[in-house]
Amino acid sequence: MKCSGNNQRNRWKKCWNWQSERKRVIMDMHTDVVIAGTGVGGLFSALSLSRDRKIIMITKSDLESSDSFLAQGGICVLRNDDDYDSYFEDTMRAGHYENRKESVDIMIRSSQDIIHDLIGYGVEFQKAPEGEGDQDKADLLKGYAFTREGAHSRPRILFHEDITGKEITSKLLAQVKKLDNVDIYEYTTMTDIIEKDGRCRGILAEGPKGEKIRIHADHTIFASGGIGGRYRHSTNFPHLTGDAIEISKKHNIRLEHLDYVQIHPTTLYSEKPGRRFLISESVRGEGAVLLDKNMNRFVNELLPRDVVTKAINEQMEKDGTSHVWLSMKNIGNETIMKHFPNIYQHCLEEGYDVTKECIPVVPAQHYFMGGIWVDSDSRTSMENLFAVGETSCNGVHGANRLASNSLLESLVFAKRAARKIEEEYALEGKNRETFGGRERTA
Repeated sequence: MKCSGNNQRNRWKKCWNWQSERKRVIMDMHTDVVIAGTGVGGLFSALSLSRDRKIIMITKSDLESSDSFLAQGGICVLRNDDDYDSYFEDTMRAGHYENRKESVDIMIRSSQDIIHDLIGYGVEFQKAPEGEGDQDKADLLKGYAFTREGAHSRPRILFHEDITGKEITSKLLAQVKKLDNVDIYEYTTMTDIIEKDGRCRGILAEGPKGEKIRIHADHTIFASGGIGGRYRHSTNFPHLTGDAIEISKKHNIRLEHLDYVQIHPTTLYSEKPGRRFLISESVRGEGAVLLDKNMNRFVNELLPRDVVTKAINEQMEKDGTSHVWLSMKNIGNETIMKHFPNIYQHCLEEGYDVTKECIPVVPAQHYFMGGIWVDSDSRTSMENLFAVGETSCNGVHGANRLASNSLLESLVFAKRAARKIEEEYALEGKNRETFGGRERTA
């Protein structure tokens, strides 16, 4: 595994070719699949591909600076067959019925298989107290605790404290690091794709010291995250600036709903510059309430995010304030310390004890529902190019994402991308090991 440092630089030196006409060093690398991004979408794609495939993964920053690590609330799952209709309706209603129904159906029906995979990779979800949590028909889910978030009609969200994203992503990353067929390069930025005869044949990138890199590949997967870095106030890492979107525009790759940007209603208010700290939707799902400057409740906190955001903005304008207040009094100290220890600790570091006082909250940019159009197998409008996660638009979320569907959606459609790539290899007769589009003897 080449993640950084001397080993990575030594490998790069072997790939350098001098290009006199450009008077710069170009590194040529060859692989079967190149994946731009190391969040859950990129990692699960790699894990779902054949171990015979040579895979190169790049990430713009370090391995833990993906928004997947930041997800607090949890991951949705279909509790049982009786839950299907309400889960489907909750997702559609939150998305203002602009969702692609086929994609929503695929996500929901695939959810238990994904949870099975995650548990197999060592992901630990909160267990219910002994004697509880056994009412579900699905043996897979027996014994687990579930929480509820805004716009959900019932609890169907598995979680790990208030750092579910970190738990899932770190466990997947640990599994990918074990794979001999995967090389990962940190601080490497995708700058373009290699297009030939209307097909994607890999990517161009820039290394940590300005090295110019050409990664030739049979298949390419965009998994480069959202657009939060373009906003002054966002819960996203600032280096996530929609690089894949800009590259797609340049190559006339189909895009969809670029104006569908979700604002999260509750981030911790601060006058400091930089990323805003998210106060999870599940806090309100467990009973936290929103209060105006006079400490009066002014909205149903479990309405969809865009509705709650609008209510907060209207209340701030009415009150002439820069934030509203969130009270966690109704949750109880034991639940706060057990379910939301990270939120508790961060607020304490900022000077707020959520077990004793309200905290100031304000809406901030959070999630991108639009992006690069993909079909139900995560294929873009360009041959050999796939997109998964927040940078893609498969229509699951519609105009407004339902809470805790993001991790699930990324995983479901990352796995489908990997399966489609394997199908394409089989159809092309590439059952022998391939390397950058060239067959070689295994």
